[in-house]
Amino acid sequence: MNANMLTFDEAYTQLLGHVRPVREIDEIDTMMAAGRVLAVSQHSPIAQPPMDNSAMDGYALRVTDVQESGTRLPVSQRIPAGSVGTALQPGTAARIFTGAPLPEGADAVVMQELCEHDGDAVVVNHVPRLGEAVRRTGEDVALGAEVLGAGVRLRPQELALAASVGLARLPVLRRMRVAVFSTGSELVMPGEPLPPGGIYNSNRFMLRALLTQLGCEVTDLGIVPDNLEATRKVLREAAQGNDLIVTSGGVSVGEEDHVKPAVEAEGSLDMWKIAMKPGKPLAYGRVHGAAFIGLPGNPVSSFVTFLLMVRPFILATQGAIEVAPQAVLLTAGFDWTKPDRRREFLRARMTAAGTVELFSNQGAAALNSTTWANGLVDIPAGQAVAAGDKVRFLPYGDLLW
Repeated sequence: MNANMLTFDEAYTQLLGHVRPVREIDEIDTMMAAGRVLAVSQHSPIAQPPMDNSAMDGYALRVTDVQESGTRLPVSQRIPAGSVGTALQPGTAARIFTGAPLPEGADAVVMQELCEHDGDAVVVNHVPRLGEAVRRTGEDVALGAEVLGAGVRLRPQELALAASVGLARLPVLRRMRVAVFSTGSELVMPGEPLPPGGIYNSNRFMLRALLTQLGCEVTDLGIVPDNLEATRKVLREAAQGNDLIVTSGGVSVGEEDHVKPAVEAEGSLDMWKIAMKPGKPLAYGRVHGAAFIGLPGNPVSSFVTFLLMVRPFILATQGAIEVAPQAVLLTAGFDWTKPDRRREFLRARMTAAGTVELFSNQGAAALNSTTWANGLVDIPAGQAVAAGDKVRFLPYGDLLW
């Protein structure tokens, strides 16, 4: 490996070391908080459940009143969910439904499948134990318990938990503001005629969608031609009011690669060569107070580098605690006999059998490999793989959230 090349882990650590987390807090409706990062830990203002209640449809009774199967008890009341019954008289049962408060005096519920309706009475064909089918007060969440920790990204289940304890509004860190643009005079937007030598701009669509999916406020500055002054001008515009500038292409040292000198003229830049494939070149810097990340121009390289480098940078900037994707060990359904000196991230698909197969073309321009795949296989530098070996698989479910 080239001595000037950073390992993936070195580059990852260096990049996260440049994170400047946002500090501003928005208090928003819990209904609108999906995907946001919680700014302050939340504690439950109530016990959950707030009272002893029935875990199922059946009959609430006293255990001492049912000493043997087939005991017949008069039904003294009916308690649907949302209602509160009266104190249960000894020697009687209450018809009760899931979630309804247990009446005072009752200490068990017998599910309706174990009972027989008999006029104004019930025949209990089961000897209950104390507390059977009863959900106790605070069993799920105790009064004052922490229900959500600061730094958690709010998924539907976190919102449900917050709502279940009555939290109507949540303090979240403000959205990260990101400007994005593509460079290249050859780039053309879909719907326009494709001139000789032109290519459609796929990276613009991909990066904008990835940023939006991460909850960023995106400023799309379009396509910038291969011109130094035009690039400097759009960089100044991009830095205004944004936390991060993301570009694709133009960070090499060719005569038509103007992003590197433009960033150096407007701020500072580090050019990194990372021992990863795809995605070796990555640029990090700052422009008038905004962070800058320049991605490779090849669409697959840009996609993979974004998922593995830019995504954790953005999440950490937005205050998230968990930023690294969780790999799973799966069985390789392929042979990889010519390993690279760099760490490789191969477009792959997990099969129904629990093995992993590779897309046939692992080239850096094969965008169809990214749609065919449902994750990436992480192959250490210089390591061959034989079918049946265990490999690290990074599911899209983690990488795209």
